[in-house]
Amino acid sequence: MYKIAIAGASSLLGRELKEALLESPLAAAEILLFDEDEALGQLDQVGDEITFLHAIAPDSFERVDFTFFCGSADLTRKHWRDALRAGSTVLDLSGALDQEPGVLVRAPWLDASSAAAGANADLFTPAVLPAHPAALALALVLDHLQQAAPVRAAFVTLLQPASEAGRAAMDELHQQTVNLLSFQNLPREQFDAQVAFNIASGLGEAAKVSLAAVEARVRLHYAALAQNRLPALALQVVQAPVFHGYTFSIAVDLERPVEISALEDALGGDHIDLVLEDTDSPSNLAATGQDDVLVRLRPERGERNSSQVSRLWLWAASDNLRMNAQNAVACALDLRRLRPVPTVQ
Repeated sequence: MYKIAIAGASSLLGRELKEALLESPLAAAEILLFDEDEALGQLDQVGDEITFLHAIAPDSFERVDFTFFCGSADLTRKHWRDALRAGSTVLDLSGALDQEPGVLVRAPWLDASSAAAGANADLFTPAVLPAHPAALALALVLDHLQQAAPVRAAFVTLLQPASEAGRAAMDELHQQTVNLLSFQNLPREQFDAQVAFNIASGLGEAAKVSLAAVEARVRLHYAALAQNRLPALALQVVQAPVFHGYTFSIAVDLERPVEISALEDALGGDHIDLVLEDTDSPSNLAATGQDDVLVRLRPERGERNSSQVSRLWLWAASDNLRMNAQNAVACALDLRRLRPVPTVQ
């Protein structure tokens, strides 16, 4: 059996990752749950086994094959080198290691023969970054579109849910909603702005949630996946008053006119679910629990009466937490080739 550690196991992403591991070929692994001080001692469950959340000790990563960091960036920075020194493969979902030299952004769901999958890790790779789920969703959609025609440009507005910033942000959105309906003052510790019943392209100066940081990370990971094969991305991130699920408004310019049926065929591949009916339009609710990116295609208004189009709109949605966890598990499965024997040698 492999031995797997989840650091930040009580976070929303940590819990989603645990479930993804139990649904994967790694389900038989021994899974250890670690977290920061405020979560220590909490009861949790791995499969049918009841366990506790443990503190990270100097020997916590001994003989651990894979360590997933899913908690705060500070937790990752404090302990990732300990895991590395113990011989564990580090997978960072916290965003703490984006600027570390030698780390690789990976997305095995993309065609392995394509440059868009990212560079392969080897024994000298210090850590692997499972691609940001929004960057992965966009790369999947645009990579599939390019099977029908080259994409000249893509313009994206990403609507971010509160769960992307963790449980505290979700709690604040909930409390803002309750307080607004009862005419009370709003809590603003996380967003420093009203998010309930509001869509914001910027938050308050004291906000702990940073849309600019999210935008920068999506751009960085998309560029790593694209490697000059996918089109440049014009992107803005806005905060949506929803708890879960990304939604994307995507305008695409193609290099040449293409049959709509060819575009629909291209968008019908793995990990993309093309929605053909307006009544089933993609939404953050419809994407909950789904592995695929839900996509609806519409030609630009002036081209709707033509069988060929060169400009189109895509409305897409994906489950931010599930896609992040599933991609992280896919990265671990891909990295098994570096561990032919499932124990640290």
